Amino acid sequence: MVDCLSRCPAAVVAVPSGVSSRYIPVRVPAPAVDADPSLNRRRVSVSGSCVAATEQPAVPLPALAGALVVLPVFVQAPWVRAAPMAAALFTAALVAIGILLERHRSPHWKDVGALLVGFSGSWLGGALFWGWCRLHPAWHLPVEAFALPLAVAGLGGRWRLAGIFYLASLLGTAATDVAMLLSGVMELWPQVLSAPLQEAPALLQAAAMVVLRPLPLVVVGTMASLLLGLAGWLRKRGTAGRLAAVTIATTLAVDGLFLAASLAAPRFSGLI
Repeated sequence: MVDCLSRCPAAVVAVPSGVSSRYIPVRVPAPAVDADPSLNRRRVSVSGSCVAATEQPAVPLPALAGALVVLPVFVQAPWVRAAPMAAALFTAALVAIGILLERHRSPHWKDVGALLVGFSGSWLGGALFWGWCRLHPAWHLPVEAFALPLAVAGLGGRWRLAGIFYLASLLGTAATDVAMLLSGVMELWPQVLSAPLQEAPALLQAAAMVVLRPLPLVVVGTMASLLLGLAGWLRKRGTAGRLAAVTIATTLAVDGLFLAASLAAPRFSGLI
């Protein structure tokens, strides 16, 4: 018994004044430790992973950026055809939600809010062009770039992610337009969009076939390779870089799916 107490760490306990004014040393048993050190390390590791898991956002920011690139294809395109003014006015709701989220205490939700504000610029540009200027392909990039000064100005402040998303989306749009111009497809654009509904699918399919010719195919392949290389470089530049990389890569994927749909099933391409 004495030997056991001698191995326990000593502690000093204060005794109430009514009992004694002296401090009496007592022995307090040390906390139990497993004989196998690996068990203790495993406990720390498991608890640490649980804490880390709770700190992870439900939806990573780059994944959300990719979803926002795809959203206009399935939501905005049919909405603009049916009610262009309503689609354009929806921009106000996106901006309001983005500003409210940007004021959230959580850093993740602040970033989501900034991302929505950047997306609102792309949304409004698309609604304006496809609602009122769709027969004029030369106006596509200027209309989509209406918020360019705001995006550049926001890169140095709290709206940095908004500017990055908008600029990455605009870069993808510009690359697509340049590829269409150099491959000779852009001149067919007004014919496809102004044709009667019965003739438009065949015209769109014929325009897509032009891309498969040797020279246009080289142009499109070169542009896609440059953008993929840029996305790979940006991917190593932190959260903002990954966001831009996913935005660019998703834009390329959407363009590829549009080309495939135009060739195989023009009616389901979303353009007509």
